[in-house]
Amino acid sequence: MTRCVCRNAAAAAAAALALAGCGSSSGGPTPAELVDIANPREVRELWSAGTGSAGAFVFSPALAGDALYVAGRDGGVARLDSASGREVWRVSTDAALSGGVGASARTVVVASEEGEVIALEADSGKPRWRGRVSSEVLAAPTVGEGLVLVRSIDNRIFAFGEEDGKRRWVYQRAPGSLILRAPAGVAILGDSAFAGFSGGKLVAVSLANGAQRWETTVALPKGANELERIADVVGTPALLGREVCAAAYQGRVACYEAANGRQLWARDLSSVTGVSVDARYAFVADERGTVHAFDRSNGATVWKQEKLANRQLSLPLAAGATVVVGDFEGQVHFLSRDTGEFVTRFPAGGGPVRAAPVALSSAGLVVQTLDGGLYALSP
Repeated sequence: MTRCVCRNAAAAAAAALALAGCGSSSGGPTPAELVDIANPREVRELWSAGTGSAGAFVFSPALAGDALYVAGRDGGVARLDSASGREVWRVSTDAALSGGVGASARTVVVASEEGEVIALEADSGKPRWRGRVSSEVLAAPTVGEGLVLVRSIDNRIFAFGEEDGKRRWVYQRAPGSLILRAPAGVAILGDSAFAGFSGGKLVAVSLANGAQRWETTVALPKGANELERIADVVGTPALLGREVCAAAYQGRVACYEAANGRQLWARDLSSVTGVSVDARYAFVADERGTVHAFDRSNGATVWKQEKLANRQLSLPLAAGATVVVGDFEGQVHFLSRDTGEFVTRFPAGGGPVRAAPVALSSAGLVVQTLDGGLYALSP
């Protein structure tokens, strides 16, 4: 995860240029040594494959039916069979990609640091349409309900028609003076889209016209200077049932009623990757490397695992009886879903795991490393 904090100019174009010059942080606290696991469970590698390097960006695989779509910084996009890893097609978009992948049964979408949005036919990889947004895209586009939603780094959401690429609407908020350079995506539930913004704001907008339905505050900016007052909502809001959950840097993790934004619970912490949920728990890796499990009904702490401190963790994913999280060395850690104890780990080659693991339709999950390695695993 890129953690550079960058200054925004007033104009969107200047903001994009300023942000493009930032890189990843280096140095910092010493990462925790890996602990020995007593009687580690076997992790089965179902298959492995490769895609292009991510460079300084975060690329996550997208699953649609039995197809897995992947992309890399060099502009390559590929479709794989999720069960075997067999490559179905691979194409070059001739663009320096920075966000991807979003997918439906018909359409695959990626985006570039120049703000170009590229849609491909899911069956063949042939170009469908190209569009443009106002600045760099860090998060994967979201495809659903006949729309492609693209979040640009200057606090805008663009909606394009999935079939024709025509712009349907744009939702815009004023950018903060300082923002966190981290992917912040858009989630769809019913006829609404949910996204987080700088200043700790979480909003719901209508898919029909982009009108704001409600706004709530995940975290209030506070501190003695601009750096301390950064409270951006990070990651993609997590949706389950009638709830939406989000996490903010230097702020809180909280869950709300999706219909009206009424807060259900909130806990103070700081994250740079967001929150994930399953039927019982909400999972967060905080910026210090502690993995938390909260009761989704009331926000009470169920457990926390502190032995991965400063290992630059990905967003955790619940997978069966385990919670899976990657780190800066390419280690994939499997924790007990109910206790947080270490169950096993898998050493993925190919650099850090920045993107969240993705659950496969079969029993298993896939992780993508920064250097382009893909590993389908079954715990």
